[in-house]
Amino acid sequence: MAKSILITCTDSMMKQFLEPHVKNLAGNGYEVEIACSEVLNRMAEVREDLGEYARIHLLHLKRSPLALSNFRGYREIKKIIDEGQYDLIWTNEPVMGVATRLAARKGRKLGTRVMYMVHGFHFYTGAPLLNWLLFYPVERLMASKADCICTINREDYARAQKMHTPKAAYIHGVGIDTERLKEGENRTDLRKELGLPQNAFLVLSVGELNENKNQQVIIQAVAQLNDPQVHYILCGKGDRLKELQELVEELHISEQVHFLGYRKDIAEICRQCDLFALPSRREGLPFAAMEAMYCGLPLVNSGIRGLTDITEDGSSGYICGTDDVQQYADSIRKLKNNPDARMRMGERNRKTVEAFTIGQTKQEIFQLIRELLS
Repeated sequence: MAKSILITCTDSMMKQFLEPHVKNLAGNGYEVEIACSEVLNRMAEVREDLGEYARIHLLHLKRSPLALSNFRGYREIKKIIDEGQYDLIWTNEPVMGVATRLAARKGRKLGTRVMYMVHGFHFYTGAPLLNWLLFYPVERLMASKADCICTINREDYARAQKMHTPKAAYIHGVGIDTERLKEGENRTDLRKELGLPQNAFLVLSVGELNENKNQQVIIQAVAQLNDPQVHYILCGKGDRLKELQELVEELHISEQVHFLGYRKDIAEICRQCDLFALPSRREGLPFAAMEAMYCGLPLVNSGIRGLTDITEDGSSGYICGTDDVQQYADSIRKLKNNPDARMRMGERNRKTVEAFTIGQTKQEIFQLIRELLS
């Protein structure tokens, strides 16, 4: 009889990261079910993409631990688990992870194994004290409610090992999709689209425009460089768009900073840019940076958890202080003036991210699940 697996997460987590693993598990003979909360209105996509591979449940859980609907969501997930009698439950994300582990207490007594995958603890080196006060005690308390805590960066792995969990595991993330990054037939001509000369030096950032991604430090670095050849390309949406646009106007560099919004041609854009900037304050394991590395770009980034797993100062690019405008400006200038270094770093980055591709991580996760079920 086939082993049964329940995966719990938000719709966005499933769409962005977990779909290939659902298909891989189903293709290897497991009976898979999914229980998702809808936070980005993507459940219709989840059903369309995965309906033939898994039975799908909708949960009324929110990302905020204070949302009243979480009580309803907890009852829903408990009913699913109690009736499903699963061999293994794979849960993701803080609120979903807590609700699932609490709901699975009875199931664990009957033999169900529980794996909690951490995509980035909210407490980390340099995190605000409030994060440590709110999230650390909960995660430490809940560690014993899982048979395995699976982490995707070394810092989280070291912390998980000190928690009261039967097993702590490290894998190379959930995988970047190399098929999506292959060169397309209809190439984007970014410089033509933006009306830029061919010798324009393009610095790229991809990600939500929010406080955590810290894009304003690169905007300030571009202004400090005072080099009209340097252009900053931002792909993504977010609640800080207006604030960043106002900063650009204030610094009088509106002709050098380009907000492109959400784009589906990121791979093509990467290949036409000269370096990738990620000055984040917090990351679990940065997909956007790894995709840029796969496309052969050097990086200018902060030296935080997750990024230190994949980058090395002077070899992959340059690591800067998170808010050090001068350091970012100097690093961009050095890479602009040294095309040989850019090429050398880009080649190094292509090799580095091979271990983080979806083909590799599917096997890591599949093997970990096999071990837990044995």
